Formats: sequence, C-alpha cells, structure tokens
Amino acid sequence: MANDRVNQEEEPEIIYIPDEEGKEEEFEVIMKFEVDGSDAKYMMVVPMDSDEDDESEEVYAFRYEEDGDDLKLYTIESDEEWEIVEETFNTLLDELDGEGKND
Repeated sequence: MANDRVNQEEEPEIIYIPDEEGKEEEFEVIMKFEVDGSDAKYMMVVPMDSDEDDESEEVYAFRYEEDGDDLKLYTIESDEEWEIVEETFNTLLDELDGEGKND
C-alpha cells in the first residue's frame, strides 16, 4: 500500500456520456456550480480524447441531478438558461484567474 500516497494531487472527476450511437465517451468534469437564486446544478466537461495541443478545446455544459450514486444529465435547451450558465461560468473563471492578483 505504499503507492497510496504517491499521487497527492486531486484526481480528475471522470464521467461517461453515451453518444447518439450509444457508445460511451469519456469526459473530465472541470467545474460544478449552482446558479444564484436557483436550485439547478450545472457542470462543465471537456472530452478526454481531445488533442491537448488544440487550444480551442470544446467545453460542454449540462444541468445535472444526483440521486444517490446516480448522475442524471440534462441538456440546456433554452437560450435564457444557456446565457445564465455561460455568464456564471465566465464569472467563476474570472475569479479563478484573478486569485492572487491585486488590481
């Protein structure tokens, strides 16, 4: 059991999402958040098989619900909901980028 402490960094959260053909694709969860004034929870994911040299990495957003160990994902279909999620995500990214910086 000596390898238990080898990897001190937090392991990425990986989820599997089936595509149109039912084949499961691997995604890394990069952020989870709730929108102020709402009970809805959202997650942002990126494909694990994306080319690391590709700077235009695709980020996907889903509304989700947890039911015990089960995770239910819902696509964001309305423009209004998408705008709220995008604004919250960008605000959180700005806060992360701004940590440790003084204006």
